[in-house]
Amino acid sequence: MEIVIEAEGIRKRYGDHEALRGVDLSVPAGTLLGLLGPNGAGKTTTVRVLATLLEADEGRASVAGYDVRTQPREVRRRIGLTGQYAALDERLTGRENLQLIGVLHRLGRRGAKTRADVLLDRLDLGQVAARPVKTYSGGTRRRLDLAASLIADPKVLFLDEPTTGLDPTSRLILWDMIREQLAAGVTVLMTTQYLEEADQLADRIAVIDGGRVIADGTSDELKAKVGGERLEVTVQDDAAIPAAVTALREVTAMEPAVERNGRVLSVSLRDQLKTVAEAASALDAAQVRPIGFAVRRPSLDDVFLALTGGTTGKEG
Repeated sequence: MEIVIEAEGIRKRYGDHEALRGVDLSVPAGTLLGLLGPNGAGKTTTVRVLATLLEADEGRASVAGYDVRTQPREVRRRIGLTGQYAALDERLTGRENLQLIGVLHRLGRRGAKTRADVLLDRLDLGQVAARPVKTYSGGTRRRLDLAASLIADPKVLFLDEPTTGLDPTSRLILWDMIREQLAAGVTVLMTTQYLEEADQLADRIAVIDGGRVIADGTSDELKAKVGGERLEVTVQDDAAIPAAVTALREVTAMEPAVERNGRVLSVSLRDQLKTVAEAASALDAAQVRPIGFAVRRPSLDDVFLALTGGTTGKEG
């Protein structure tokens, strides 16, 4: 499979601070890599190096077959970038911004206008296209910024927290747009503060912390690292906890964990159907009447918290 985005041993220092400490990434053609990490982990720095906005101190990286250090112009011709903050001229209208960017990309005036109209319609921006960008809401600016990154029909797309500040409807519109790009063969690297977003869109996920990639895999592979499915039993009061713990311990041969103010017990499942049935019978025999009884798979939140020590954030 063709690798479109590749980084090996990328390091970047700012004085005494080493923002990147040997980052390795590999993104196959037509896939989306979600890059997760806490504040200051190195996510944005990684994107800026790959997009040729920063030069790494060590290591090598290539995008679309071109070296980011020695062939930056060729890289820029093939990428689109949406940063954390919209890079738009507030004095121009939305349509004028897109047409200007199209002309700068050598689409010609007619080609730039046609492409701008297509994107304004697709991202539901037609009603505000004639207004100056300074009158736009934050969410509308983000959608226009994404349109700007797509104006030249790039083969590689870097999205640095593209849906930050968007309402749910606008977020879903952008998700659909990203899926359309993937279906068309575009390769995407996306940082995000929304773990659900990575779960929904990413083919693979890399977790970066302290300037290093500490985990890499599919969503299911990462979830498996923090354990399999768990049975969660919620009891009505503290008095029922000892009997519930004893019943679950006898069935699973494991010590149940007590969480959420002491009224939720959870235990790992080995044989889901058999263990769930036996746990229900054991609780009934012990005269424990749960007010909650559910099987829960690990979420990406669980993975993130387990790998990064419980730190979350939106900038990297």
